[in-house]
Amino acid sequence: MSTKELRIATKSRTELVDITADILDHLRAVGAKSGLLTVFVPHTTAGVTINENADPDVASDITGFMTELVPRNAGFSHSEGNSDAHIKSSLFSPSLTLIVEGGALRLGTWQAVYFAEFDGPRSRQIWLKFVAG
Repeated sequence: MSTKELRIATKSRTELVDITADILDHLRAVGAKSGLLTVFVPHTTAGVTINENADPDVASDITGFMTELVPRNAGFSHSEGNSDAHIKSSLFSPSLTLIVEGGALRLGTWQAVYFAEFDGPRSRQIWLKFVAG
């Protein structure tokens, strides 16, 4: 059981990046058959989520709504000017636990795993840990 580190370069301040294929590549590389996979984001201004991947408007709607829900210039005290990103990150999650069966992720028909960037563009890490069982 080892931890895999994915590197991702985001292009915008706020974006959702589909990382499902990267996760599947890791599962194949470790010979995963059945177990649990943890996806962890070691950043306080980003997160992970599962949502629809069939219509790109869904990701656009989510990022647009988050920008309106927690505006960047809302008079926050944090001196770095990215309190909005910290709040958005907290509304998402730093980690997911995914079921793996037959070497594949047990996701719904339209589901994908997304890295959620709220303070980009940046170079980010995502840690993957597969536990067989």
